[in-house]
Amino acid sequence: MYRILLEHAAEKNLSRLPTDAHDRVIAAIQGLARNPRPPGCRKLTGAENDWRIRAGDYRVIYAIADVIRVVRVHRVRHRREAYR
Repeated sequence: MYRILLEHAAEKNLSRLPTDAHDRVIAAIQGLARNPRPPGCRKLTGAENDWRIRAGDYRVIYAIADVIRVVRVHRVRHRREAYR
């Protein structure tokens, strides 16, 4: 099991989501504790250790530290804003 750490920006992003999207994103983030590289995840180009998963129309951008077994969630954004 990996520990999930939410950065302040990710917490703010989550608090602003609609209820249905919020529940879907939380479930996706909790799933990262069991498997930080689930089917459908992508490594972001141009970043050394950043990954993304899709949760409906939202994207969860996170980093994995395998040595200490930590997943650090950087941000949660709508797909049109996720990579800016």
